[in-house]
Amino acid sequence: MIMILWFCCLMVGYGYIGTAMPTTELILLGVAGLLAISVLASKASSRTGIPALLLFLLIGIVAGSEGPGRIALDNPGWVQSIGVVALVLILFSGGLDTSWSSVRPVLVGGFTLANLGVLISAAVMGLVAWQVLGYTLLEGVLLGAIVSSTDAAAVFSVMRARDVNLQGNLEPLIEFESGSNDPMAVFLTIGLTGLLMNPEGSIFSLIPAFFWQMTLATISGYVMGRFMTWAINRLRLNQEGLYPVLTLGLVLLTYSLTAVLGGNGFLAVYLAGIVMNGQNFVHKRSLMRFHDGLAWLMQIAMFITLGLQVFPSRLIPVAADGLLMAAALTFLARPISVFISLAFTKLNVREKLIVSWVGLRGAVPIVLATFPLMAGVPHADEIFHIVFFIVISSVLLQGTTITHVANWLGVRATKSAQYHYPHEFVPSISMCSRLMELHVSATSPALGLSIMELGLPHGVLVVSIIRDDVTLVPSGATVLEAGDQVMVLAEEELLETVRAAVL
Repeated sequence: MIMILWFCCLMVGYGYIGTAMPTTELILLGVAGLLAISVLASKASSRTGIPALLLFLLIGIVAGSEGPGRIALDNPGWVQSIGVVALVLILFSGGLDTSWSSVRPVLVGGFTLANLGVLISAAVMGLVAWQVLGYTLLEGVLLGAIVSSTDAAAVFSVMRARDVNLQGNLEPLIEFESGSNDPMAVFLTIGLTGLLMNPEGSIFSLIPAFFWQMTLATISGYVMGRFMTWAINRLRLNQEGLYPVLTLGLVLLTYSLTAVLGGNGFLAVYLAGIVMNGQNFVHKRSLMRFHDGLAWLMQIAMFITLGLQVFPSRLIPVAADGLLMAAALTFLARPISVFISLAFTKLNVREKLIVSWVGLRGAVPIVLATFPLMAGVPHADEIFHIVFFIVISSVLLQGTTITHVANWLGVRATKSAQYHYPHEFVPSISMCSRLMELHVSATSPALGLSIMELGLPHGVLVVSIIRDDVTLVPSGATVLEAGDQVMVLAEEELLETVRAAVL
């Protein structure tokens, strides 16, 4: 992480004073400026509905060698290294914030979509690139594999900003798919890049490698998640500030050790985060805040660096191909993969269509595009800029229309926007308590009952009731009415009991 920040600082410094060695003051000035602009951009994204991550990317382009910033960067190796480390920390933070109780109902569908869906998307995009762009079939499938994974951060930053609340288990399904489909995309990209550089290899050799990587990653993620919990509880460090350092080191150890043994490190860190979420460990809330802030810092550093690597002059020649492939992904490959992967689920056509539409692309495809660029694969530079074009097109088209499409399909929940409370304002019942929002409908069993009459178990606290956009501090005698949004704090194992009592 320190190397990432130092490299970004160095690039900023060079951008200000040319080829001379930048001074520390100029480096800090440049970094401070980029961070401040990025934070303001995230504020602007909440108003426009465009993901802050895309704005970070545009900041990098503006600061690049062909923009006013004049920061010269043409080093795919550095970009790849920064992207890998950033993705590791982002995926762990996403897993740490993912509740197993929300994942369990969508586990089968999400897992199928995250793996089979990626394979189908890659195959369909490969056929299009083969027939339209003149690539070989293997080169086309490589391009498809690179853009086959969705981005959870982009999806949910747009959904929160645009006030989208999807019904049923649609949001947990999309979140789980977005967090768990990166490993398959990484595997396919690296495997196909190796086959292109070694034509004597066989594509069937990837099958046992896939099962080995995923199996090892699953075991490693579970074991390391349990071990991290044990280490945090047993070491009893004298300084609270050392616990984030400990978890950071263990996360990097999880990824690197899994990768060295031949497993998929990205899946391992994501699963380790999910395992830790369901465990009880000291300083849980402060550690979750730390990794959430670290994930945002990594997103800013990664997207700005990716923006620096892109040359706008090289985007113009591939604009037509980029738009064509973006359309093929959005209207052909993604819907086919969703409908086939979710064919045996209870989702109806409208729900499958919205799952297809909110499959936004983000940082992962751009990072993956550096692998063939580093290996010297034919058309690698063209593929990199086509991927960049696809990412921008996906966010601008789908990101700004999610609300309208959800309304048109009739898949939005009847409740109003959810309220997201900062961790520091949430009272703590126990180290593993969670905040949950419940909507009292006209058919809820809790309608007309006071809070005392609900018979909630010990360890449950009704924090507030939002009624007609007014927040009420409830007492035991407060009677629930239709339309109330009840904020409940409860331990993990009591969430389903509380949900049944109110819903």
